[in-house]
Amino acid sequence: MAGKFTLPPLPYAYDALEPSISKQIMEIHHQKHHQTYITNLNAALDAQANALQTNNVPQLINLQQKIKFNGGGHINHSLFWANLAPYGSDYTNIARSAPGLKAAIEAQWGSVKQFIDAFNGVLLGLQGSGWGWLVRNPGEEGKLAIVSTKDQDPVTEQVPVFGVDMWEHAYYLQYTNNKASYATEIWKVINWKIAEERFTGGVVGSSLKL
Repeated sequence: MAGKFTLPPLPYAYDALEPSISKQIMEIHHQKHHQTYITNLNAALDAQANALQTNNVPQLINLQQKIKFNGGGHINHSLFWANLAPYGSDYTNIARSAPGLKAAIEAQWGSVKQFIDAFNGVLLGLQGSGWGWLVRNPGEEGKLAIVSTKDQDPVTEQVPVFGVDMWEHAYYLQYTNNKASYATEIWKVINWKIAEERFTGGVVGSSLKL
């Protein structure tokens, strides 16, 4: 391999999202869960390189799911850390930090509250592990959509404006089985500045540089 993927540092302190997301959750989520995806992705890519050298086609096929799962975990978490901001910061204020995105949301859903209600409906409707995303569809004049992905499948055909991790490890230590409270609190630490940048400039998941 030309290089190894490494764990990106958080752009804030581990306790910066409290009380919405605890320091303990952030430490475990970042240092353990995200690191595991990176470790497994690097191992799978090393094995893929060896399989290519030996023309081991069955091994190449067998590795595809590992690369998709762990690569998706790395992409999704890298996006997730960036689309969160310290509790109470200006970045968590949509009116100040994302006027363009706010106008687009209001045009499609009627109000920010109606949008959040619709988004939370998708989050709480997820069965098992997965993610909820606000995406911008290329080629549709920036039309927004709320979508979900299973397990660690990444968004690849649309621009991920922001995502919310609904795996149990993202909330269980603090909220136990009360997913609804987590879905309510996460909005207090969404980084609308980053969301605005992704909405106006775009970063398609398949071309994300990590």
